[in-house]
Amino acid sequence: MPAQYTALGLYLDGEWIGSRDRDCVDVTNPATSAVIGQLPLATPDDVDRALASAQQGFEAWRTVSAWDRGAVLKRTAELLRERADAIARVITLEEGKTLPEARGEILRTADTFEWSGEEARHRCGRLLPSGAPGVRQLVVEEPVGPVAAFGPWNFPVLSPARKLAELLAAGCSCVIKPAEETPGSFLEVVRACLDAGVTERAVNVVFGDPPVVAEHLIASPIIRKVSFTGSIPVGREIAALAGRHLKPVSLELGGHAPVIVFDDVDVVPVAIAAARAKFRNAGQICVVPSRFFVHRKVHDRFVEAFTKTAFALRVGDGLDEATEMGPLANARRVVAMAALVEDAATAVGATVQTSDRDVPQGGSFWRPTVVLTQSDDVCVMREEPFGPIAPITPFSDLREVLTRANALGYGLAGYAFARSFETRRAVADRLAVGMLAINSFEISTPESPFGGVKDSGHGTEGGIEGLAAYLVPKYVNER
Repeated sequence: MPAQYTALGLYLDGEWIGSRDRDCVDVTNPATSAVIGQLPLATPDDVDRALASAQQGFEAWRTVSAWDRGAVLKRTAELLRERADAIARVITLEEGKTLPEARGEILRTADTFEWSGEEARHRCGRLLPSGAPGVRQLVVEEPVGPVAAFGPWNFPVLSPARKLAELLAAGCSCVIKPAEETPGSFLEVVRACLDAGVTERAVNVVFGDPPVVAEHLIASPIIRKVSFTGSIPVGREIAALAGRHLKPVSLELGGHAPVIVFDDVDVVPVAIAAARAKFRNAGQICVVPSRFFVHRKVHDRFVEAFTKTAFALRVGDGLDEATEMGPLANARRVVAMAALVEDAATAVGATVQTSDRDVPQGGSFWRPTVVLTQSDDVCVMREEPFGPIAPITPFSDLREVLTRANALGYGLAGYAFARSFETRRAVADRLAVGMLAINSFEISTPESPFGGVKDSGHGTEGGIEGLAAYLVPKYVNER
């Protein structure tokens, strides 16, 4: 195990469980393909034990006052900030993103815990006016119960931690399954929660074969709520499992965010900002700007500035301070990028341009790539690339571009750049997404809802809406 990695294991029933008598899988560094750890996988008995623990943890944690829960979550935020550099290194070793990006993820996670801790104290029911003397009517909010939560590998800390912070703020417990590719960084978050005072059985962490673990957890009568972040096909399976057992589910699924650049903006700085946003985490972000519709009048200037910025990025090991874009998280993504480029290269009217800067050998690296296309009938325009390939296409008018931008099943995030108030208002009213940034690439904050529409899922995380997803209203009529 390399220096400054972390101990891997399961956490259930208030106990850390190692690899003894359990199957294990390798955890690898995508920059070098070297094995950095052995992750134990939960047995069916482990999952049952985690479920029983979550039930016990719920009964204990739900009785903790909202003020005290909030204090614990805010203490968790403080610990995460204190440990940010160490945890960032674990993220980079596992997932590949640069150290500054990894540290930013930790700090955003800390902000999420702090927000959730504050919001825990602000949730309240309401008193209803009575139609009869001596009758008191009120609505109280209660925690939904133990939660089964599933996190992705691209934001191995922030994504599952957003679920954890909100469900704990609501008074719930959980069995959470982070991604097996990136386990260690989230385990550090769990350690921070426990050190801050979270009831030990309120949090349980298991790893294993994803569909087997998911079916086991969701079928259990102990689990009362499901939260999943991942791909659309898997999200459909999770929704079907939850529906079979009549359990509410929050789904944050894939995206293919359109970026609409109108001709009344200063196009060069927009293009530079777009390139930097697109290739953050090597493009492996569900809300990353990924389909660029640029008005014909400014298209060529946009392309020139975008490609110049993108192709100047230094690609390498995320631990290297000089690196500006790390590797893809695993070899599967390299295969997916090759397929998208091959399709684009054979498409009529499409041109593929790729950075010629050297990249290290031996890891899952891919150079920043731009696809110039006159048509949307190319795979990278229809399918979420989830990698460092940017398709750019021209458009002529507002009606046309909104129709094209809304043509896919995705509806997570969208971006637009325009000076005209009428144009901005039309985009805000008609672009079918759950999150929209206008004249900015800032799309997510702890206090704002995070979620999509259409095939990008339903339900939200973040803000008051995220916490509400783990609460159920109870009407009380007292005489």
